[in-house]
Amino acid sequence: MGRAYQNRKESMAKTANAKTKVYSKYGREIYVVAKQGGVDPDGNLSLRGLIDRAKKDQVPAHVIEKAIDKAKGGAGEDYVPARYEGFGPGNCMVIVDCLTDNANRTIGDVRNCFTKTKTKLGTPGTVAHMFDHCAILAFSGQEEDAVLEVLMEADVDVTDIEDEDGRLTVFAPPTEYAKMKQALVDAFGEIEFDADDIQFIPQVTTEVSGDDIPMFEKLMDMLNDCDDVQNVYHNAQIV
Repeated sequence: MGRAYQNRKESMAKTANAKTKVYSKYGREIYVVAKQGGVDPDGNLSLRGLIDRAKKDQVPAHVIEKAIDKAKGGAGEDYVPARYEGFGPGNCMVIVDCLTDNANRTIGDVRNCFTKTKTKLGTPGTVAHMFDHCAILAFSGQEEDAVLEVLMEADVDVTDIEDEDGRLTVFAPPTEYAKMKQALVDAFGEIEFDADDIQFIPQVTTEVSGDDIPMFEKLMDMLNDCDDVQNVYHNAQIV
């Protein structure tokens, strides 16, 4: 099928200020996931995967530990997820995932990003139906048939599996993430995952060119600078 999926933009932080924002976003997400599913990574695979991604993005151990300790305490901010959808430059489709303790502030910040780039924030469902919401695990060193057999025995609802030069990428519904990862770890031991995430993958891409390119980059930068924004997904193809 050859469906490309994008990495988190914030993982490419280039400045100390940008890195601080990355640390803050990971800290917030780790806190929420630990509070919801438990602070033990061995018993909370979503937390374990998140910690692994944070380490790959060079988030300091003390940031991770502080977020988990905060969740242990039980008190603290009451963050809730919020998702916004809209159309960016060149009419590309954009999904913005947030964690917020003030929905009015967050939607105001996100709308401002669209307004200042002469684009439009839509209503819920405006573009999400044009994306596949998938749990994604990518790794090497195993045979496709063996992996598929393990997942079928674990009753994991695999939607797709790709093999590119020995690198397997397995797609499943988001609700299957923990079960899928646990089945693979149980069968093959500790696996070095190249990708370990839940993402929105566009079903089609939209070409963005000419004067729309700098405006698209501005929109992405502004959204990723928002404190409450955790992830930005889009279907833009820069040409």
